Amino acid sequence: MTSFLDPLISFVSVHAWLAYLTLFLAALLEAVPVVGSVIPGSTIILALSALVPGGELKLQWVLLAAALGAVIGDGSAYWLGHRQQRKILNTWPLTNYPRVVEESETFFHRFGTWAVFFARFVPPIRAFVPITAGALGMEPARFYAVNIPAILVWAPAHVLPGVLAVSAFHQYFGVPHEGHPFKHMWILTVVAVAIVIGVTVWIYRRRNGGTVAEAKPRA
Repeated sequence: MTSFLDPLISFVSVHAWLAYLTLFLAALLEAVPVVGSVIPGSTIILALSALVPGGELKLQWVLLAAALGAVIGDGSAYWLGHRQQRKILNTWPLTNYPRVVEESETFFHRFGTWAVFFARFVPPIRAFVPITAGALGMEPARFYAVNIPAILVWAPAHVLPGVLAVSAFHQYFGVPHEGHPFKHMWILTVVAVAIVIGVTVWIYRRRNGGTVAEAKPRA
């Protein structure tokens, strides 16, 4: 696996703009209803954060790409719901996911305005709450007053763990960033943990009668 990651890291070093674009798209697509429930945006962001300490990527641009993608993704979903109102929740493809729509509405009614903040940290509801907030008539000023601060917390929370972990390792052991395998270890660990958690949640929800991302059976 290291033999695969080395060329990838070298490619990112030369074409950093593609990594920033990937981060932007990962954050944006994670906010798209249905799509966001299967796109591993958080995993991508956490994994690529390991490339900041070695200089392959710049921290400020990683944070900006992730935050900007999230703002545009959440905002687009919100305005779609705001324009269409409740009928959007009864339109394809949302009609194939009645459970997650119901949970998003329950989440929104339970926490009110703060649902927009909390949902940013709760996949896969994160992909449904912005459009639900718009569909249920939440005012734009209230939405952005909570959504933007949430994203400004969410982005560092996903980027800094990798940056700090890799930096602390290099500082503690006194080894150079270039060519050292710990960044590989971080990337592989993040991906492995994401896969294990995803499979575990899927099995648990299947055994308990469904999942928030489960499609409604078709006739």
